[in-house]
Amino acid sequence: MRMYDIILKKREGGELSTEEINYFVKEYTKGTIPDYQASALLMAIFLKKMSRRETVDLTKAMMNSGDVLDLSQIEGVVVDKHSTGGVGDKTTLILAPLIASCGIPMAKMAGRGLGHTGGTIDKLESIEGFNTQMSEEDFIQQVNKIGVAISGQTGDLAPADKKIYALRDVTATVDNLSLIASSVMSKKLASGAQGILLDVKMGNGAFMKSEEDAVELGKIMIDIGTNMSKDVVAIISDMEQPLGRTVGNAIEVKEAIEVLQGGGPEDLVELCLVLGSELLLLAGLNVTREEARNLIKEKIKSREAFRKFVELVKAQGGKEEQVLHPETLPKGKYEIKFISDNTQYIAHIEAEKVGSCALLLGAGRENKESKIDLGVGIYLNKKVGEQVNKGEAIATIYANDEERGKQTIEKLKTCYQYSDTPIEERKLIYGIYDKSNVK
Repeated sequence: MRMYDIILKKREGGELSTEEINYFVKEYTKGTIPDYQASALLMAIFLKKMSRRETVDLTKAMMNSGDVLDLSQIEGVVVDKHSTGGVGDKTTLILAPLIASCGIPMAKMAGRGLGHTGGTIDKLESIEGFNTQMSEEDFIQQVNKIGVAISGQTGDLAPADKKIYALRDVTATVDNLSLIASSVMSKKLASGAQGILLDVKMGNGAFMKSEEDAVELGKIMIDIGTNMSKDVVAIISDMEQPLGRTVGNAIEVKEAIEVLQGGGPEDLVELCLVLGSELLLLAGLNVTREEARNLIKEKIKSREAFRKFVELVKAQGGKEEQVLHPETLPKGKYEIKFISDNTQYIAHIEAEKVGSCALLLGAGRENKESKIDLGVGIYLNKKVGEQVNKGEAIATIYANDEERGKQTIEKLKTCYQYSDTPIEERKLIYGIYDKSNVK
């Protein structure tokens, strides 16, 4: 088999066989296929697209390129949640302890971020001493003991995806439904969960800018999971503005704690209630969706979910005191406010641009070697539909470099659009899909 022939076949719009896809993934992972040939194939896939069968085969090949976790030693049905990415998305920090407090095991493999803010693992490292590197044995043992663990990837999960994604990132081939779906699902399937909930983001702060594309991505990932005997549900949620009021690392941990204590912004709370209800149903809890929602509300109200988060932090070596007193979490020493010149309504916030403002502050990584500043971040005092009076703060930034903080404020000003009249509120949830289509 020759890589040249595979590239040519796809360039001409042909459908690659299972054997050809397996050959490409295996040999590229081993290093016998050079980057220039892999890049050519990825561009051909980007332009000519893949069938559902090809997409499933690509996912299987990437999933089997490394370790596949066996979570059968964990008592109960293990469920997992994955977001396709967005600005201010800290739902994993809330949902992992929340679902565990309902008696459902949450064995969460999470990653680091490359972009505007850190990933879940980076955010948790805002808590002093929190250990995100666990052996597979310790990971499973902790889930059986307290019902929840959040760890960086143990073993060598989907190494083909790491190599292929790095190449897509520098060859303008990221934005393709089959390549996105296979990347997400190869990691999720290798992580061993029986039920997978996908939070597919839609809007200017997400990969998928339109509802149509977000639904199509969700359906492709459901097909992949179903083909591999997994229960998969996709929720299409809004990312036209940042989720919640915070964008950063420690500042997002603080907001997650607020939600677990019964507070927090309305949109973040509502999304967690919707996602949490679906996770309970995926785990096989014999309740209606409304009963699942009420159970989650009760776990927050009784503070059981918050106590589970404290237990998680303690089990993984984190400083419990910082969770009990979130004001002691890292925080930028310069606080700079973006003040409104007029009395008006917030009409629109460019989520993607707000993310780039957080990156300018140092909250994310421009490349893998970049060091994250865990204490910097952005607080959105006003969001879409809210009225701001002249002299009031629209947003607040926390910086450790005063000059960079001033630059960020100027950039942040370009993220907003205003209206003199009230604005209609956007939908948060656009649909819930499973293998039988709309739920």
